[in-house]
Amino acid sequence: MSSSLMSANPALNSGRSSTRRRNKKKIQSHAIAENLSSNDQHQNSPIEWKSDAQQQIYSSKLLQALRQVRNGDGSPAPKRVHEAADRALATTAKGRTRWSRAILTNRLKLKFMKKNNIVKRQRKVMTSISTGNSRSQRKSKVKILRLKSKSLPAFQRKVRVLSRLVPGCRKQPMPVVLEEATDYIAALEMQVRAMSALAELLSVSGSSSSH
Repeated sequence: MSSSLMSANPALNSGRSSTRRRNKKKIQSHAIAENLSSNDQHQNSPIEWKSDAQQQIYSSKLLQALRQVRNGDGSPAPKRVHEAADRALATTAKGRTRWSRAILTNRLKLKFMKKNNIVKRQRKVMTSISTGNSRSQRKSKVKILRLKSKSLPAFQRKVRVLSRLVPGCRKQPMPVVLEEATDYIAALEMQVRAMSALAELLSVSGSSSSH
């Protein structure tokens, strides 16, 4: 009897089917939103730099980077090791922070700058010849910047110095600088632990091979 009434009323059937479709779309959209939010939280979640697992990940990346240092570009070995260690640290951070992105992009900038150094030097020589008072202008600009920095409060001066020490944090607001500095210091502490462990392993293997 009920089926005959429903079949006799097509408007009621179409209304129910449309409400079912709307409910299904709401459920699907809600599931997609939850999935996206969980992915965002995973991407923005801080890295546990103090964990042993993260130190092992960095150590493996550091060994790969140090193997590439042997085929260097002629620069001093300590400098190449330092750059390789920082680059491995930035890749371990997976670009989640400003400082890691700054280290990775700075590497590309250095390659570009090396190609254009000769042209820049020639331009500087030409401009210094054309304008004889370039040094005095630079000194006056430096004096003005120093006077401006001295007029700032003490905590703002400290934040400015800290922003210069953390890669990619120049001219950033204080909350950003403090957050990046906290993560950067923890990453550097992990880097020291990993490099110390690697140095101990190399010293032990070297002593055993000599015997």
